[in-house]
Amino acid sequence: MSKTVRGGRRDANKAAAGMTLTTATATATAKVTIGQLLELWVDQQAPSWAPSTEQNQLSRVRLVKADPIANIPLVRLTAVDVNRWHARLARGGVGEGSIRNQHLVLRAAVTQAVRRGWVTTNVVAVAHPGRRKQSPRGSLSTDEVRRVLATADELVESGKVEPAAGVALRLAALTGARRSELAALQWNDLQDDHLTIDSSLAIIRHGRAGSPATPTLRDDPTKTANHRTVSLDPVTVERLGYLRRDYAQFGPWILAAGDRPVNPERLGAWWRRARDAAGVDQRWRLHDLRHWSATTAIAQGHDIRTVGNRLGHANPAMTLRVYAHAVESTDGPIAEMLGHVLDGGPVVEGSRWG
Repeated sequence: MSKTVRGGRRDANKAAAGMTLTTATATATAKVTIGQLLELWVDQQAPSWAPSTEQNQLSRVRLVKADPIANIPLVRLTAVDVNRWHARLARGGVGEGSIRNQHLVLRAAVTQAVRRGWVTTNVVAVAHPGRRKQSPRGSLSTDEVRRVLATADELVESGKVEPAAGVALRLAALTGARRSELAALQWNDLQDDHLTIDSSLAIIRHGRAGSPATPTLRDDPTKTANHRTVSLDPVTVERLGYLRRDYAQFGPWILAAGDRPVNPERLGAWWRRARDAAGVDQRWRLHDLRHWSATTAIAQGHDIRTVGNRLGHANPAMTLRVYAHAVESTDGPIAEMLGHVLDGGPVVEGSRWG
């Protein structure tokens, strides 16, 4: 190896030391396989992951390590190898979403290797997984949301589901909170018409999948490790008051009577029961109430930052990326307003046209 240095002896010695370090690092990492790189990546990243994120990422890492690509040395990995891996997964019947998730895990691990100087290029970022044509998922209509919530209240009145079910689904639609965050709500989180969301319930399973052992519910920080306070409407506050009268004497949890919180998966069961009884398409999940909440708020003209804060997004860019379709739907009124001003109409400060 040789290098021409513009400068004095000190500059030359510094460049020589850097070349020596690079050579030593390359020699030490030449035999690191993709599987070993993934293990190193997990060791570094896992402490910052929420329990649900850790569970998902470890599952994806295991899937990548089960493929022959895990045996390829990092320094020999090419974009062609990555494309062949994608093709193997697709031939094996792996869905597009799973392929994309595995790809993102491997890309992140190789990105870490690039930062450490082990390789110079992230070939995984160059090899994009193919996308199949599919129609957008869309979102629940307001009529469907109203039907499900009304049906949930009817099920509560008939004693077919727990008393908290109707309130839980209304809170999901109103606040856009995740099911793990809803399950972690306590009465001291409710102050007048404001609800503080600062934790979530992680489900810790014991034994093998399908084991009858009761899972542990652990109260952890939210997915983005922050807390937010959201406002509630008068009807929801009133309904929480009725629930508090019946539940608060038995324990601290809003959606459960007793000292043990409700399992987040139980909220999903309440949703499915009400959805099916209301005759709403089964493709809609409880999580789609979160999407409905955000989409409706943006379509009604509320700004991205406020909606993102309400959802608990760490960055408004996340809100914009996920709900770009809702932002596009507000473009028409903006054009109408600007045209109105151009044609001589008044500009009203602090108000919104249309």
